[in-house]
Formats: sequence, structure tokens, C-alpha cells
Amino acid sequence: MLPSLGDLNSVITLSEGNTPIYELPKCARITGMEQLYAKHQGMNPTGSFKDTGMTVAASFARQEGFRWVACASTGNTSASMAAYAARGGMRSLVLIPEGQVSWGKLSQALDYGAVTCQLKTDFDGCMRVLNEVVQRMPVCLLNSVNPYRLEGQKTAAIELLEQFNWLAPEHIIVPGGNLGNSSALGKACLEMKELGLISRLPQISIIQAEGANPLVRAVRENGGKKLSPMRADTMATAIRIGNPASWKKAVRVLEATGGTVEQVSEIEIALAKAEIGADGIGCEPASAVTLAGLKKLVKQGFVKRNQHVVLILTGHMLKDPDFTIKFHRGDLFQGEEDELATLKNQQRAPIVLDANIDAVLKVLEQA
Repeated sequence: MLPSLGDLNSVITLSEGNTPIYELPKCARITGMEQLYAKHQGMNPTGSFKDTGMTVAASFARQEGFRWVACASTGNTSASMAAYAARGGMRSLVLIPEGQVSWGKLSQALDYGAVTCQLKTDFDGCMRVLNEVVQRMPVCLLNSVNPYRLEGQKTAAIELLEQFNWLAPEHIIVPGGNLGNSSALGKACLEMKELGLISRLPQISIIQAEGANPLVRAVRENGGKKLSPMRADTMATAIRIGNPASWKKAVRVLEATGGTVEQVSEIEIALAKAEIGADGIGCEPASAVTLAGLKKLVKQGFVKRNQHVVLILTGHMLKDPDFTIKFHRGDLFQGEEDELATLKNQQRAPIVLDANIDAVLKVLEQA
């Protein structure tokens, strides 16, 4: 089910894959589901789902003799590409939008030795510049437009079905950014169905942030026939993309599996992230759109409470610790008290105390 390398000495791996599936009992109760699961791709070596695609793409770049690889990134791709390039003895070039990438992700690319350029534009502007770079220089582009990336990312779906003993869940919920991941997962499910590994297709649904929702707009306005690029704006930086490269493939996956699209607000994302955390599972903000979107899909009746649902968590919570700290301090949003009231029960700001046991015991008793 994967492309075959001619030279196995070209393989670059960091032991990616085999990520865990967690049950989320508290989140299930919140959404009204009998059961709810999450496959945590943030447990890959560099902390995101990008590694499963990067091992394949970087290996083929190495086999083809490239000395340089490059990507435009909102953070996760740059971290992954830089790590696999370093592991494979290649150099890496990263183009990121200035001020729009969390420092947790940027620090990874720097540590792995990437030549990192912050461009005064957004992600889509970085992609435009990168496309010109690879036309002029012998540099291999490793964004998700690279077909080997999507082939590798199929393995998350194959693992998931194997973990469920080849009994497909009714729904797989995926965050929507550049839309390569939903495209890859859908392709894998279709291939597994064709091979007879599974007897039914899961419905794959894609959730976007309201401020970065070009696919949602396209599906609702014209059935996904045409996508109008937008200037994306969301604190979920991993999906802050206004002109997704794989949107046509994502639309085909929605149609083939009977899935749907939904959008969620910034407050809904922050609340869902904290709710996932209350189950002992951390994730980056972009991952939490899956739970926030599921709440709406259950209310709409698209997802039934007795169905099996798997959320794809795409990134580790330490990818964006600033978001988490600001949320729990109450600094993430400014707005009306009524609007922010839903967040209060999930916020856990650190408590400053005198260094004596009575003060600590008082807090403990109140808790």
C-alpha cells in the first residue's frame, strides 16, 4: 500500500508510527456519546502527524540524490522535515510566516539545523515563494503537495483499523488545514475497502476554525466545486491556512465516504482543548477542533450517540504551550463575561501562596 523504494539504504526513519488510541470518557459524556476515542498522532517523534508522511517523502528525496529539501510551514511540517533531513544527512530550508508560528515548533526546526527564514507574509505567501525556489534550485519540495507525503500519511488510518481489529468506526473526525491529512486518511480507507481489509467505509468529516474555513465555505456555497482563498486568522496556528493545496482531494474524500464539514469558533476550540486535557490527554489547539466539531455534529444528528467515533489528534500539547498558559490564566480572550463564562470551569490558573502548610491545606480543602 506504499510506494516501494529501490534502495532500502535510503530509508530515513525515527521510529514513527504505532501511535496510541485513547478512550476519552469525560469527553464522551460532554458530547453525549456512549464511547469516544482519539488516535494521537502527536505521539510521533517530532510531536505531530507529519512524521508518517515525512519518512516516506524524505527517503525518496534521499534516494533521488537531493542534498537540499524545503518546505513552507505553520510549524509542524518544518519541525518534521528538519528532523528527517538531519537524520538523512541532507540540508533543509524552512519558510515560515513571521509572527504566525508558535515558538515551540520553531525551536524544533532551529535545533535540527534548518536554514529558517521568516517571511513577512502568511503561509500561502510562503508557498508562493517556495514554488519559485524549487524551480530555480535543485531543492526537493516536501510540503503535502509532494505525493509521497500523502502516501506515508495513509499509515495512520491503516494503524487505526488494525488497532480496531479491522472493524471500521462509523466516523473519523479530522482537523482541516492544508487538507493533506484528510486526503491521505480517506485514500487509505478506500484502498483498504478495495482490498477487503474492511467491510465498510468510515465517514470522514473535516473541521475547520471559523477564521480559516475555505473548505467549509466551498462545500456550503457551491458543493465543493470551487474554493475561494481567504486570509486565514486563528490561534490554532497549525490550521491557519487560507488556500489549502489538497482541497480537491479532500472534497473527493468527503463525497466518497459520506462525510461532512463543520466550523468552530476560537472559544469553542479553547474549551475543547481543555476538555481533552481533563481526560489526561494533551493536544495542540488545532487538534481540539475535532472535539468542538463533534459536539455540533451530534446536536445536528449527523453523528449518533451509540456510534463509534475516532478523533484524530494531530499534534502534541507542547507544540504550543503559550496557548495553554494564557488559557488557564484567563489571558487568551478579551470579551464579555457572559461570552467567556463557559471557560471558567476548565481554567486552572496557578495559585500564589505563602510558603506554609496552612495555606496549602486551605487550598486543598477548598478543592
